[in-house]
Amino acid sequence: MKAWHMSLGIGGSTTETLFGDPAGEFTKACGMQMTHPGPASVGIIGRCKRFAMHVVNNVVQYVVVSEAEDDPAGDNNPTATCAPAMIEAIKAAAAAKE
Repeated sequence: MKAWHMSLGIGGSTTETLFGDPAGEFTKACGMQMTHPGPASVGIIGRCKRFAMHVVNNVVQYVVVSEAEDDPAGDNNPTATCAPAMIEAIKAAAAAKE
């Protein structure tokens, strides 16, 4: 994860934290394990859905999943879970609180 963090140019940042989940424990606990037969059919067992989560002080503020019936992995349109969409969602939530 450290190498990935560095490759993104955010090494040493205190605002982003990247986590690995090699055993899928977090993935299962938050209901994000992909159960569609597609990944399993090509040997990917227990794949995590493509999702983004905004957490503040251990409280989940916002969760979004990029998936569609014909695209369970969200590969064709991941925009909902990309940084620009997350930033807008966080800004909207903050504005709603004002």
